[in-house]
Amino acid sequence: MTTLQDCQALDAADPLRPLRAHFTLPEGMVYLDGNSLGAMPSAAAARVADVVTREWGRDLIGSWNSASWFDLPQRLGNRVATLVGAGQGEVVVTDSTSVNLYKVLHAAIAMAQQNDPSRRVVLSERANFPTDLYIAQGLCAAQGLELRLVDAQDIPAALADPHAGGVAVLMLTHVNYRTGAMFDMQATTAAAHAAGALTIWDLAHSAGAVPVDLQGAGADFAIGCGYKYLNGGPGAPAFVWVHPRHANRPDLKFMQPLSGWWGHAAPFAFTPDYQPATGITRYLCGTQPIISLSALQCGLDVFTAAEALGGMAALRTKSLALTDLFIQLVEERCAGHGLGLATPREHARRGSQVCWTRDEGAGVHGQGSGAYAIVQALIARGVIGDFRKGDGGNGPHKDILRFGFTPLYIGFEDVWNAVEHLRQ
Repeated sequence: MTTLQDCQALDAADPLRPLRAHFTLPEGMVYLDGNSLGAMPSAAAARVADVVTREWGRDLIGSWNSASWFDLPQRLGNRVATLVGAGQGEVVVTDSTSVNLYKVLHAAIAMAQQNDPSRRVVLSERANFPTDLYIAQGLCAAQGLELRLVDAQDIPAALADPHAGGVAVLMLTHVNYRTGAMFDMQATTAAAHAAGALTIWDLAHSAGAVPVDLQGAGADFAIGCGYKYLNGGPGAPAFVWVHPRHANRPDLKFMQPLSGWWGHAAPFAFTPDYQPATGITRYLCGTQPIISLSALQCGLDVFTAAEALGGMAALRTKSLALTDLFIQLVEERCAGHGLGLATPREHARRGSQVCWTRDEGAGVHGQGSGAYAIVQALIARGVIGDFRKGDGGNGPHKDILRFGFTPLYIGFEDVWNAVEHLRQ
């Protein structure tokens, strides 16, 4: 049986332990919700204050040049690129995840239909993050397309079914937000391409948490979030990647539809017609949120520090050790209380979170499965996880107790303490 002392010994031997000092965390709190909102980097408050008081307050419009505000989306994009297996100059940080999804989905549909107009289906997982489905639903309705939703295990069959209609785009989130289940990106992308479809990957629960290799997987498009594992602050700008084979398509109909001035080849020429910039820069739209971008820069700086300690490979090793320990301790110390593991045990299929269900019979009166009440009780004790509602018992999805493990700042003693509070 693993003990508290064993967990403390693991922390003492952890080569990534110094990274915790890069974050501001409330004393006594175990923060297991970085998969929703990452912790604040310690440098962020001073950096934002400097942007506000000096760069904006004193230098005013001159900071577009003197502080290099204008190329911040590309500079931060290059930092993100190292985390997701993309090349330099292939990623920009801009807008929100939802807006970026609209851009790439619009472009992907046009490209897929170029040679085969009969491809009129956008295929996705039924349990995909809702905003992705909402964006796809709206775009499909506007273009007279079908949004087809299937369970994750049925995606290969849906791609291969010759009677299912032409799939134009397969749109998936790499790590499922409810369960932490992770797709095999390379195999799934290959299956989509074999069926003649393009792929869009949402990396909101991947970037900064698990190694991603967009180029190696042969993916077509990807978008992702800046405020979860990248620790950019609430509402931080997102990012977008387009494979170079698609990024410079010359015809405007194959481009993202939000052709704003920041995506213009010569934005300060102020011509009345739009001429797209080369490559990923054309996926910018309007004026960028410089203060928010500057806060995100602090989150990305921590990954630079992590490079000297082994980078994403070391972070993934620790993430798996943390989640393995959490699963082990919950099953040892909370047995008999109706908790069921919803996250895959296999490392290759697990993101950086662990989720539990609770048997209906073990619930609290008025709260169904009791999952909501348990999460609220944990939060009151300083263990911050979160609750995701199921389908009310009318389908396969139960209520979820969800816990995210950010290896930059979560330690093994944190895992022990979280399980002890859960046991109580």
